[in-house]
Amino acid sequence: MLRRLHHDQPASFAFTPANKAWAEAQITKYPEGRQASAIIPLLWRAQEQEGWLTRPAIEAVADMLGMAYIRALEVASFYFMFQLQPVGSVAHIQVCGTLSCMICGAENLIAVCKDKIAANAHALSADGKFSWEEVECLGSCANAPMAQIGKDYYEDLTAEKLAWIIDELAAGRVPTPGPQNGRYAAEPLKGLTTLTAHESGRTQFNASVQLATDIGDTVKRIDGTEVPLLTPWLGKTAKKPAAKKPAAKKAAPKAAATKAEPKAEKKPAAKKPAAKKAAPKAKKAETK
Repeated sequence: MLRRLHHDQPASFAFTPANKAWAEAQITKYPEGRQASAIIPLLWRAQEQEGWLTRPAIEAVADMLGMAYIRALEVASFYFMFQLQPVGSVAHIQVCGTLSCMICGAENLIAVCKDKIAANAHALSADGKFSWEEVECLGSCANAPMAQIGKDYYEDLTAEKLAWIIDELAAGRVPTPGPQNGRYAAEPLKGLTTLTAHESGRTQFNASVQLATDIGDTVKRIDGTEVPLLTPWLGKTAKKPAAKKPAAKKAAPKAAATKAEPKAEKKPAAKKPAAKKAAPKAKKAETK
């Protein structure tokens, strides 16, 4: 599928101070001369800040990484995670349309989006607050049908529930993400059948929903101040001098020869008997 930059582009782009610090920190993950490896996280942060990926943002990231603009554009246009056109100012809704979700009612969710947002995918709603698209599998098949709204999953949806969520978002309220039918996570609908002891010690929400609730960034445009900037990889690049190996222990001296068997004395080599001299030849007969 050919993807092009949107025809209407802003004049410029700049990271917020906190996002710039975050981006510069990501670059330090890579060795000198390999800074281009940070292209995807930096483009993603630019999109999280603005909502979509603009040409000025792509070029600004390319400049930070010392890349040709076309190389950065190749990455941005290849991955569908990057939105190359404006999205809703409140939320962009991605409805999973793959097998499990399609069987369980994804078409009904798409119908809601067409009715309440826009007739075509990637088009803005009349008030500019919402946009939508159908996407491939988002990996939450046990909770089908589902949709990703902003950064979080809304699972076990019905058409009525999605319509209510859109209305809540339009009113400035953010419904709690996660399963929408009372499930805790992805356990059987009738409840746990194994590991039932977990029921008594679990938190109010599953880990993903709890984090989204604590940070409050489901549909928020990221400015970099949401969480502390952590760079645990810094300071670990220098190799520590190898620890010296302890000197090998010398073998213990053999015990004194007090109990050792006496060395066998060398016997003098037996003398070979002298070779017998040949018997003297008989005297020649006397001459007559």
